[in-house]
Amino acid sequence: MPVSFLIWGIYNWFENGLLRFLFQKFSFTQGTTALLIGLGFVFCIAASYLLGSVNFALVVSKLFYHDDVRNHGSGNAGATNIGRSYGKKAAILTFLGDGLKGVVSILIACAIFGHSTNDFYYIYLVYASFLSAFFCIFGHVFPCFSHFRGGKGFATMSMCVIALNPFIALVLLCLYIPLVAMTRYISLGSVVIALFYPILLHSFDTVTMRYGIPSVIALMIAALVTWAHRGNLKRIMDRTERKLKLWHKTPEAPVANAVPESAPEAGGLNESNQEASAKKHPVSEKKLKRLKKRK
Repeated sequence: MPVSFLIWGIYNWFENGLLRFLFQKFSFTQGTTALLIGLGFVFCIAASYLLGSVNFALVVSKLFYHDDVRNHGSGNAGATNIGRSYGKKAAILTFLGDGLKGVVSILIACAIFGHSTNDFYYIYLVYASFLSAFFCIFGHVFPCFSHFRGGKGFATMSMCVIALNPFIALVLLCLYIPLVAMTRYISLGSVVIALFYPILLHSFDTVTMRYGIPSVIALMIAALVTWAHRGNLKRIMDRTERKLKLWHKTPEAPVANAVPESAPEAGGLNESNQEASAKKHPVSEKKLKRLKKRK
């Protein structure tokens, strides 16, 4: 695995994109070259947004359960809510589907703008890759196919970060796991990861330090994911947010032939049991008085 992949990402693997092929094959004027580059960006943005609008939480819930996940739980079309509503398998399918569409959008940008790192047009490859990631997340949050009611973008953002910056993704994972384990708030971990991404990107990635624009796009991604989690953050402050259940307590098995402590004697209710029953069940006080009169 090349060292550049650990720091920069998969776009360094693509040196022969469609535009490079055209520029080498034909001679264009400056105006035509700029037009082709602009059309390439427009195509990447449009394709990424449309891919992002395919919400796999809705696909999984409707395809396998003939239901809409937005009618359950928090009403969010994301992996967390679908996991609570339908189980772990549905959550894993949703996470992978929503994440991989982000990777595919970046690959589309690479296929169009692929250039060598020594080439002048390499800068457009970097811009297109990060823009594709952002608009795929944007499409996930505001999907045109689902009345602009989508998920919160964490799964898509996670896989995009892995594709763009694997080393930074590893650092963020080391931060995410203990944070969620301690607080048991998945949403809090998602927001913290989103906010730390542009900071780490600017610190570690030499490409962003050289060109600057990817750091700005990473800030836009962080702002979008944080905004999508605004309701969760409010519930965390109100202490009404649901926590992640790391383990389930096993109920104790009932003891065979056990006699309840409040079991009545064979001859009927004695006075102490009658008083205890009256305290537990205030409605039965009249019956208690009748029993005393009969005695």
